[in-house]
Amino acid sequence: MHPKVAIVGRPNVGKSSLLNMLAGRRISIVDAEAGITRDRVSATVELAGSSRGHDARAVEFVDTGGHGIEDVADLTAQVERQIAAAVHEAQLILFVIDAQSGVAALDEQVARLLRTGGSGCPVLLVANKVDGPSHEPGAYEGSRLGWGDPLCVSATSGYHKHQLVAAIRDGIDWNAIDEDGTAPDADPGAGVLLAVVGKRNAGKSTLVNALAGSERVIVSEVEGTTRDAVDVRIELPDPDGAHRDQDGGDGGDASPVSAVTLIDTAGARKRKSIREDVEYYSWHRALRSIRRADVVLLLIDATVPVSQVDAALAREVQRHYKPCLVVVNKWDLAEDAHTQEQYVDYLDRAVRNFNFAPVAFISAARGEGTRELLAMAINLHRQAGHRVSTGRLNRTIERILVERTPVSKVGKRPKVYYVTQLQTHPPTIGLFVNRPHLFDDNYQRFLLNRLRDELPYSEVPIKLLIRGRNRIPEGAE
Repeated sequence: MHPKVAIVGRPNVGKSSLLNMLAGRRISIVDAEAGITRDRVSATVELAGSSRGHDARAVEFVDTGGHGIEDVADLTAQVERQIAAAVHEAQLILFVIDAQSGVAALDEQVARLLRTGGSGCPVLLVANKVDGPSHEPGAYEGSRLGWGDPLCVSATSGYHKHQLVAAIRDGIDWNAIDEDGTAPDADPGAGVLLAVVGKRNAGKSTLVNALAGSERVIVSEVEGTTRDAVDVRIELPDPDGAHRDQDGGDGGDASPVSAVTLIDTAGARKRKSIREDVEYYSWHRALRSIRRADVVLLLIDATVPVSQVDAALAREVQRHYKPCLVVVNKWDLAEDAHTQEQYVDYLDRAVRNFNFAPVAFISAARGEGTRELLAMAINLHRQAGHRVSTGRLNRTIERILVERTPVSKVGKRPKVYYVTQLQTHPPTIGLFVNRPHLFDDNYQRFLLNRLRDELPYSEVPIKLLIRGRNRIPEGAE
């Protein structure tokens, strides 16, 4: 939807640091070890308006792996395909070199590939690691690569960042882009964010590629192939039919969903097994993906027992009140040993207090059962965005209290003065009572289960806030 700017170059020239600088936040993992980036890692950035009176425009920057890296997991060919795909789709290429180490043989090889690759888009030579004017003379060695004088920048200090942004704006053919409709002025947004999480080798990248319909991320049997959190945007074919109100008029989020963004994450493992900085950063990006997601797809490998890692991820999802679809992958390899009903019972025992989350059985490698996942995830997003009227909430709570009322050891009973929905995403129900301490954990679990039975939140977490009488919202009766 926006012009793409591919960031290419040999390993360790600072491509990931450059993406992070342009995005203004940590997107790609940066490490001294060569070959950390393998997939195409992208970020959409709004470039400020130019001095020529041009309006601000959105651009998608795409970080790529280092060209020529000998990957320790024998993924070199896959990394090179990802680089080629980024170059093929780009409207501008940032060819990054290291100003401090000078032009290397791999830089010359990248230059030849860009000249003969047939992409036809302009190339901007960027000399990185120029921390000040004293480093600029050495950067001009890059002029012999055939792309003119390099633009000197420092991705770590931000030196000449404004000049780089201006050069990027000038390097994109906006007239051609506007004519073919590639980049509308209005940002279509990421749509519904779906974080795909799970332990290593559960099949997350395979699932993302199956949903995207292309090799968007690298798939390998080698554990730890995915390191960054990779966003993959998918356009939905029928946005007008993406939402239907299920509650007969109480109200909700009726906005049609025209796109989803899948967030492929690194495979989780036990915290004590994390031994390298890269694994640490990958784990925390996976946790951050859960926090930023609208819906989480928790991938379970059906061929191995549910692990402590699976349960820990489920607890993290619950802690942030995220709607979750439990996706049991590789079911084609396990269905002879269990029925789906038996496996769901097993999941309920292995992952506590999570039985409200819907379960889907798929084979991502075969593409079996994957078509329904997006519709199921969007339905969970709609549930979490639903708003129930105050009158219905109060009537519902009254019925539940008649059914079962919390009682103290001395026989005191609570009185509920007022019930209201405070917010959506997650649906947050506030109860204002005379004795909050009587609503202990056991009763709150009972209350939540009954609310799911009575309200249109049967498959999503509900946040329950119980407050004393002095916390009744202003204007409440």
